[in-house]
Amino acid sequence: MTRTVGVVLAGGLSLRFGSPKAFAKLDNRYFYERATEALKAHCDEVIIVTRRELLECFPEGITAITDIIDYKGLGPLAGILSAMESVEADRYIVLPCDMPYVDEAVIGKLLLQHEQRVTAVVVDGRQHPLVSIWDSRVKGNLQEALDNGQLRVMPVLAKSGVRWIDGGLLTDDEKRVFTNVNTPGVLEGS
Repeated sequence: MTRTVGVVLAGGLSLRFGSPKAFAKLDNRYFYERATEALKAHCDEVIIVTRRELLECFPEGITAITDIIDYKGLGPLAGILSAMESVEADRYIVLPCDMPYVDEAVIGKLLLQHEQRVTAVVVDGRQHPLVSIWDSRVKGNLQEALDNGQLRVMPVLAKSGVRWIDGGLLTDDEKRVFTNVNTPGVLEGS
């Protein structure tokens, strides 16, 4: 049986947003709740990777961790690797907390497209590397990149053998669904 763990990335500084995006709301639900719900139906376990100062903000029953000490604050690659080190699985479905329109159906369709290594989403030529599925066997590529000071996601994806899936295969409203909510104005305009 394939073990699947969901990873919600909620450790960014949210400078443009002005407050932690994990606790922004859409339809009276926190972004982290929306991301967790999108992953739950397809995962054996869901964990949130966040900053130390936000750990206590998550309610009891939510598994929230921080980056491994050696990679603390080094961005999304550190968050993904920290999740892999924290919970053993065959694959990890990664979702940033600032894409609150990604739902369970989208994640299910992405999972059906996943074959091996890494699968990620592209919409109108714009790549969304953090809406993705990572096999555990690419963990070494993440660690090597971080150990060498390589913090960008795209080179790791290229080295790992990424398969890009058109967002139109996952939803009829891909432009809205795969919108990063980086400022409150983006949320208000949707």
